[in-house]
Amino acid sequence: MTKNTFPNIPKCINLKSLPHKFCPGCGHGIILKMLGQVIDELNILDKSVFLMDIGCSLLAWDYFNLPSSQTHHGRTTSTAVGYKLAKPESVVIAYMGDGGGYAIGLQNLIHACLRNNPISVFLVNNTNYAMTGGQVAPTTMIGQITDTTPSGKNPEISGNILSGPKLLAKVAWKNAYLARTTVSKPLVMKTFIRKCLSNQINNRAFSFLEILSFCPTNWHTNAKKTLEFMQKMENTFPLGEI
Repeated sequence: MTKNTFPNIPKCINLKSLPHKFCPGCGHGIILKMLGQVIDELNILDKSVFLMDIGCSLLAWDYFNLPSSQTHHGRTTSTAVGYKLAKPESVVIAYMGDGGGYAIGLQNLIHACLRNNPISVFLVNNTNYAMTGGQVAPTTMIGQITDTTPSGKNPEISGNILSGPKLLAKVAWKNAYLARTTVSKPLVMKTFIRKCLSNQINNRAFSFLEILSFCPTNWHTNAKKTLEFMQKMENTFPLGEI
């Protein structure tokens, strides 16, 4: 496989990992490409480490030409904190889904924010547990149909909708970076990714970016319906910096 096979691919991406392993229409590939471009543009390839959670995010284990590790489910944030403590000059990237960050991993995420650990956390929100078949998640919208809410999510049974950035804002330091963006606007998303990494580097502070992402496989949507579903997500989860 030569570089001409995939033109305009960031140098930090491992060409042998392409095409990516995610489902057709999934947003992870778009996110990772934008992240790779930012890593190149910031010239931080030699000092970066990429940690990913179990879930769909684990399919990125060989995606980048940099030290990468898959962690136990929900422990990506704590592993990232440990790596940063051991190597303070490194740029630590923690990549996870809404399950790994907002369910089993919520305790680790909140305390990393509370301590202002200087890591960058990228959390992909597709409103369901995608890797295991599309079950209800903390981010599942009210009335949304999933494998475990066939009649639609009932808040009295499954709880309300968790907003991660708002929750973290309650304990975040003033120099922390908290934001939410969407894969439907890749170039805007890239700007937020750059800010999230730059805040770790320049301010040595906790940096967090939630990214709303497509999941047509578990949403059971075609291209048009996928974009309509994403619009509903963007109305439910306000975009921007906190």
